[in-house]
Amino acid sequence: MAGTEVISSSENNDQFFEGVEKLIEIWFTPVKHADLRKITRQQWENVLKIVRCEIISFTQSDQVDAYVLSESSMFVSRRRWILKTCGKTTPLRCVRAVLQLAQEAAGHSRVHNVFYSRREFARPAAQLQPHDNFDSEVELLDSFFGDGRAYIMGPEKDCWYLYTLLPLEGTVDALEKEQADDEDISYSGPEPDQTIEILMSDLDPAVMDIFTRATSANAAEATKASGIDKLIPGMVIDDYLFDPCGYSMNGVAKDGCYMTIHITPEPACSYVSFESNVSAASYEALLARVLAAFRPDKFLVTVFATKDSPAADASRQIKKFSSQGVYEQKDAQFCRFSGYDLHYALFAKFPS
Repeated sequence: MAGTEVISSSENNDQFFEGVEKLIEIWFTPVKHADLRKITRQQWENVLKIVRCEIISFTQSDQVDAYVLSESSMFVSRRRWILKTCGKTTPLRCVRAVLQLAQEAAGHSRVHNVFYSRREFARPAAQLQPHDNFDSEVELLDSFFGDGRAYIMGPEKDCWYLYTLLPLEGTVDALEKEQADDEDISYSGPEPDQTIEILMSDLDPAVMDIFTRATSANAAEATKASGIDKLIPGMVIDDYLFDPCGYSMNGVAKDGCYMTIHITPEPACSYVSFESNVSAASYEALLARVLAAFRPDKFLVTVFATKDSPAADASRQIKKFSSQGVYEQKDAQFCRFSGYDLHYALFAKFPS
């Protein structure tokens, strides 16, 4: 979350920043010697100008390059590219440039799958095209990837949007995709994959104060005071504290796992996002640690997992989650795609 591009609320004098991020993830079909990490930092900087953000810092493991941006994060591995940006950024406008770089600089010419998702914005009308409405986003994505599938989960004000090339399991499209994968001699089959995302709003003001320059002298101090450094052990943390407020961090592990957290602490629009691809048979302990650290009044959680992932059963456990009776489940939905299961759940604190 950037410490700039803050607008005044028309209802009061509180400051507003759109913390809700747009998240796009593109997987390319494996090709020998092809590697997205061949794309240079300068080339990425040119891409990010289209998005309206810039690189702040960089860290890496043997398997993933992680960039902290002025508005959230970017992760680059051999065949997967992830871009997550908040505010009034325009990530879908850069997709054409990324596909071109993937082919010309990295050797990747075929897209295997795409995931684009976001929560409903606090102020959708303030977004720049095509992000001012989901239909426009889908139309642009289809212009790049053909006929994808669009889904909306949850109640209107807390809904979660998803675009993917994955068909629902058991459909004709799913059978055709499996046949296409079998016919592609360069494709070695799906690798175990999982992602948990926790999107939190209406957070404890005392916690949010940690992520201001008035309370914390630097990012490391905020990371330790909040307990972020203990959420997933073994992560090499790259963090940044904005001025006057706001916080972003990436964490990478030796095994290629990542985590990323972005915090908008302003009282009128407090928002925190947590995301990781760490594998676990159960996410209940991780989810409880995240909620204890940030103390939101409301949150939604999504879990994607392939059927051969250790987290395959973890996604099913989300609907049974109970944090010491503090939260009640408001909504839950499940989708079984070709190769992936998805669980969505919305929770809110019980009235005190």
